[in-house]
Amino acid sequence: MSTPAPEVTLFDDGGVPWQLVSPRLATTRTIGLVAVLVLPAVGLLVSSAVVSRWFWAGVAVVLVALLWGLWVIQRQVRAISWAELPEELVIRKGRLFRTLVSVPYGRLQYVDVQSGPLSRRFGMAEVELHTASPESGGSIPGLPLEEAEALRTRLAARGEAQRAGL
Repeated sequence: MSTPAPEVTLFDDGGVPWQLVSPRLATTRTIGLVAVLVLPAVGLLVSSAVVSRWFWAGVAVVLVALLWGLWVIQRQVRAISWAELPEELVIRKGRLFRTLVSVPYGRLQYVDVQSGPLSRRFGMAEVELHTASPESGGSIPGLPLEEAEALRTRLAARGEAQRAGL
């Protein structure tokens, strides 16, 4: 007799073996945030020295945005988790606005592994799941490269087995 699959919910673990993404994802997102805010900060600093001291208010706003962004990134990354269940892959994201995506293995058409230059530098990749419906896919960012490749291989095999009716 087979063991029933654990119930998946947004608000508690429900006995599901959730796996977290790499904490290095927070580092890459932080680098992106700093890269976006550097140009406005420099422009406002120069303007405050050359044009008016009132531009210091803009510098303060950029600094507050940076601190708030750093806090949000840390919370977002800790809120991303995923689990491989017997019949489906489940992805959970969000703290305030929570989402739970369940992708049955039989619906998978293909699985992508993507890694940009910054992610590669930190040894990470993103696994993206594609189904016939664009709304029913999902993605798991911030996986270590080896884990992302192994997950892609497992998901492709499970998808083939489910479609074949095994």
